[in-house]
Amino acid sequence: MSIQGNGFCEKVKAYPLGDAQVQHPAPVGNGQGLLHHGRVRRKKQVREVRMRMVSWNVGTMTGKGRELADVLERRRVNIACLQETRWKGSKAREIGMGFKFFYCGSDGKRNGVGVVLDNELKKCVTDVNRVNDRIIVVKLIIENVMSNIVSVYAPQTGCDDATKEKFWNDFDGVMIAIPNNEKVYIGGDFNGHVGRLNESYERVHGGRGFGNRNREGENLLQGATAFDLAVVNTFFEKQDQHLITYKSGNHNTQID
Repeated sequence: MSIQGNGFCEKVKAYPLGDAQVQHPAPVGNGQGLLHHGRVRRKKQVREVRMRMVSWNVGTMTGKGRELADVLERRRVNIACLQETRWKGSKAREIGMGFKFFYCGSDGKRNGVGVVLDNELKKCVTDVNRVNDRIIVVKLIIENVMSNIVSVYAPQTGCDDATKEKFWNDFDGVMIAIPNNEKVYIGGDFNGHVGRLNESYERVHGGRGFGNRNREGENLLQGATAFDLAVVNTFFEKQDQHLITYKSGNHNTQID
C-alpha cells in the first residue's frame, strides 16, 4: 500500500507454476538424500517487471492534462494514482505522451479520483470499477499476473463521521471483492497520520513514518492489518523533508 506523494519502485514477478502444477521426473538419488552428481538442478525462470508508481493529490485536473503527462514521461512513471481531480463523470481519455487517464468524479465537481497508465499498461486493462468519487479500481494483467490499481481519497478531518464511515465501508467492500490470488497496489490521500512509531502495527508499519498518529491514521493501520497490506513509505529511511507531504507555515504533516 502506498500513502505518499513520492514515487516508489515496485517489482512485480510473474510467478512460475507451483510444484503441485508441474510434473517432475523422479530424481536419481545416491542413498544419502542428494541428487546424483550427473544431474543438474534447473532453476525456475522468473521474469521480473519493474514498475514505477506514484500517488498525487493534484488539487484539480482542469488544464493540467498535458503538464501531468510531461511530468510522468520525464520521471519515467508507469502508473499514477490521482486524487481531488474535480472532474465530473466517469470516463477515460488520452492526456498525451501515450498516457491514458481513467477517472471518476461527482456532478458537484468535488473530490474525484483517477488512475493514469502509460502506453503499454493501458493495453492491459481488463476492468474498471468506478465505486464513487473517492475510490476507483483499475484491473489489469501484467505478465499473466492480475493486478488491481486502487486510487483513493479519504474524507478530510473536518468531514462528519457518517461520511468517514461510508468511505471505510466502501473501501472494505472493494478489498473483500478482490480475490486472494490477485495483487493489490493502493495509492491515495488517506488524510491520516500513521505517525513515526509502529507499536502494535509492526507488520504493516515499518517504523519510519513522521509525526504522531491520529484517529484517521489508526483507521488506516487497522485496514492495512485486516487486508494484509503494508504502508510502503514507512519502510524506507528518508530525511524529514522528504517525508513531509504537506507544509503550511510551521505546520508539517505527512498525509498522502
